[in-house]
Amino acid sequence: MAMHSTEAQDADLTPLADCNQCEYRDTLLANGGCKPGDICILAHSGRQIDRFLKRHPGLAGQYLADDFWERRAIAARYLPTNLLRPLLNDPDEAVRRVLAYRVPLDWLLELRQDSDREVRVTVADRLPETQLELMADDPDYLVRAYVAKRLPKGRLFRLVADPDTEVRRIVVERIPSVSLGLMAEDKETNIRRIVAQRMEIEDLALLSRDPDWTVRYEVAIRAEDDLLAQLAEDPDPEVSQIARERLANQPERQVSDER
Repeated sequence: MAMHSTEAQDADLTPLADCNQCEYRDTLLANGGCKPGDICILAHSGRQIDRFLKRHPGLAGQYLADDFWERRAIAARYLPTNLLRPLLNDPDEAVRRVLAYRVPLDWLLELRQDSDREVRVTVADRLPETQLELMADDPDYLVRAYVAKRLPKGRLFRLVADPDTEVRRIVVERIPSVSLGLMAEDKETNIRRIVAQRMEIEDLALLSRDPDWTVRYEVAIRAEDDLLAQLAEDPDPEVSQIARERLANQPERQVSDER
């Protein structure tokens, strides 16, 4: 039994702070407001710190300049938003990530060039649409992807040539169909295929000689009149077949054949 008890003690790695060093020893501790190993502001344990500040949120302001980054980050969750400004330049990204979620919208621009990607992603997710274009040149593709998802469709033009394929994929799925010609020569086949699926029928000639047969196939599915006749002679058998089938099924052609 003694051996089992020792093993249990060795397995218990719960962080414990020294209550003798705590300013709440004679107040909160004595009154049950905190508990070693469970509800504690001094322990190097995010869970214990969070439980403490959840119970005593009014004390969060005392830990804005604390030496322990996690204590500052958790305190930031419980502070009134108008008291968060001193933490905007906190040296730890975990603290600034909390701020990116919580600060008023008119403070967000102060974080749009933060060194941490996750901070900038959150800013891009929260910024008002009128300011979002300011982040369209962010060096990280994931931030620009968030921008592409939220920008008004009529403002996506500056991202049609983005260096990242995922960003351009979002753009090609959202940009107004009348503007898809701007992406008809994209270097990625999948992007051009989406262009062929979405663009105005009268603009499909831009892709009728695309180097990839799958793009031309998408054109053949939607093309009409002379363009469809052109694709019936396409060197790829699948493209020419769908074009010929569609030509044969056109009502006007059926009428002509009956005559």
